[in-house]
Amino acid sequence: MLMPKKTKFRKSQRGSLKGLSKGARTVHFGDYGLMALEPVWLTDRQIESVRITLNRKLKKLGEAFLRVFPDKPISKKPAETRMGKGKGGTEFWAAPVKRGRVIFEIKGDFDLAVAREILQAAAYKLPIKTKVVARNPESAATATIAK
Repeated sequence: MLMPKKTKFRKSQRGSLKGLSKGARTVHFGDYGLMALEPVWLTDRQIESVRITLNRKLKKLGEAFLRVFPDKPISKKPAETRMGKGKGGTEFWAAPVKRGRVIFEIKGDFDLAVAREILQAAAYKLPIKTKVVARNPESAATATIAK
């Protein structure tokens, strides 16, 4: 699973997912991308699942780029534990994703129809609504994939 090698602090606060993403709002590395339409914490398992799906669908056709990394430790207290006694241990790692962020990108020798099919297979693995976006909006129309 994905996780940072080293962090400054073992545990972090929850933070806020309000508003639009500050960065990664356009397709930068590939030709087509998958944009988040809802805020979410993407877990390391979800990101790995999408990565495997993209690589299986792409095969030798192209290349996939991950634009998120799970660097936020999410802690939980054990079940049936009394209140107090400090914060729980790290349960999993997550990547905070705000609205408008391009999560995954693909690049290769294919058109919008094939790219939409590949990214839709990846979108099924995610717990949010997403949209397929192109690097050049004039050359290809965008399409919304509803959950």
